[in-house]
Amino acid sequence: MTSSNLVFRHTGRTSHHTLRIRGVTLNYRDTIVANGTYPFPLKDDLAPCSDGAGVVVELGADVKTLLLGDRVIANFDVNNLDGLTPGMKRVSLGGNVDGVLRQYIALPAQVLTKVPEESDVSFVQMASLVASGVTAWNALFGVQPLKAGQTVLFQGTGGVSIIGLQLAKAAGATTIITSSSDEKLKFVQEKFGADHVINYKTHPDWAAVANQITNGRGVDFVLENGGSGTIVQSIEAITVGGVIAVIGFLSPAKQEEMPDLTVLLLGKGCIVRGISLGSQQQLRDLVQFVSHHHIQPFVQKTFGFSRNEVLEAFDYLQAGRHIGKVGIKIKHEANHEGQLVAETYAQEFYFYSSHSKVNLAIKFIPNGQ
Repeated sequence: MTSSNLVFRHTGRTSHHTLRIRGVTLNYRDTIVANGTYPFPLKDDLAPCSDGAGVVVELGADVKTLLLGDRVIANFDVNNLDGLTPGMKRVSLGGNVDGVLRQYIALPAQVLTKVPEESDVSFVQMASLVASGVTAWNALFGVQPLKAGQTVLFQGTGGVSIIGLQLAKAAGATTIITSSSDEKLKFVQEKFGADHVINYKTHPDWAAVANQITNGRGVDFVLENGGSGTIVQSIEAITVGGVIAVIGFLSPAKQEEMPDLTVLLLGKGCIVRGISLGSQQQLRDLVQFVSHHHIQPFVQKTFGFSRNEVLEAFDYLQAGRHIGKVGIKIKHEANHEGQLVAETYAQEFYFYSSHSKVNLAIKFIPNGQ
């Protein structure tokens, strides 16, 4: 994307259950939506991004669970309240419905999770829990909950791995994290207290290293982010009856190079789970855990809300230079005392398709229409 793809237009907005968005974080998914390679259906003229946090500024008459001024975050899938069920229609923010890269959004109250007043996390940190946080929570606590003293292996130093590492440490687990960068591994070990680190470029058979660390027992959980290119190593690293949570497919392998996975899996008797984020209830549980353990979700770099800064944020994420999350702080007008006031025009970014390209644009939305 380039700044030449940015345009402006005016439109109206609704005001039912409205949030003033204050912080957004980006996911890999947002970059492939931006470059037109997202493999699932998208809404036309899509306002992007799933991860947003803000303040309730308007409520419908029947809303009893929220108050004006509450700090809230919305679940990625607005239909997934208590877990996936057969036939459930997936409705994902920043996908088949508009997302949160905007100053205001109207959402049903039941998909909003209130952040405890005593929590000292920022709005951008809150936003980081929506996709990466709930994915890590589902992987570690969704079916076979992580116990103190167990060992978890995280692949890479992206958003899911870093918040997962923080959750696992708070739960009393031993942690192992992999990366191709010694610099990133040193940072993660010093910043978050990872118990063991493995450079998978230096040690391509990193499963052997993990087994050595665990005295041959194997790890209890693997957060599998590579897909077909790393799944064999994950199976070799997992203990008997352990859990491999498949959360991504960043390192594909050629089909002809893949061994018979059924033989490997039968030998380990492990659970292999596909993780598609999580439910609204899991997000609530995660928020309570983060608040109780005083976890500070890690956002490495936060950008502003101008069109150039938003493009820079997308480019920064896509370049893979980050550790943890990349954020965008949503600006709002303020009076001379620094208090937020109602904008004459609210700003919203959106993607639109033109000549087989996906462009990033900005809407200016007259308030009150």
